[in-house]
Amino acid sequence: MQIDLQHVMQLARVELTPQEQAVIGPQLGHILEYIKQLEQVDVTGVEPTAHAVPLVNVMRRDEVQPSLSHAEALANAPAHRAGLFIVPPVIE
Repeated sequence: MQIDLQHVMQLARVELTPQEQAVIGPQLGHILEYIKQLEQVDVTGVEPTAHAVPLVNVMRRDEVQPSLSHAEALANAPAHRAGLFIVPPVIE
């Protein structure tokens, strides 16, 4: 399968050296050939899925439970003021 590797590189916004192109070009061609084979598989009656196996989300009941008091939560904080945690700024 012939692919325009330069076009794919531009779409992906990737720069490759000529040596990398020599390796990746044929690999990409093999991947696309495999996808062509997969397109020939009859999937009539097969429901589309997002996962190969069913997922079950295990959830616990949302119940109020005892937790740390405000003072206990702040007790091990490296810095706090006016009942709040002091953290380093993220954006300056």
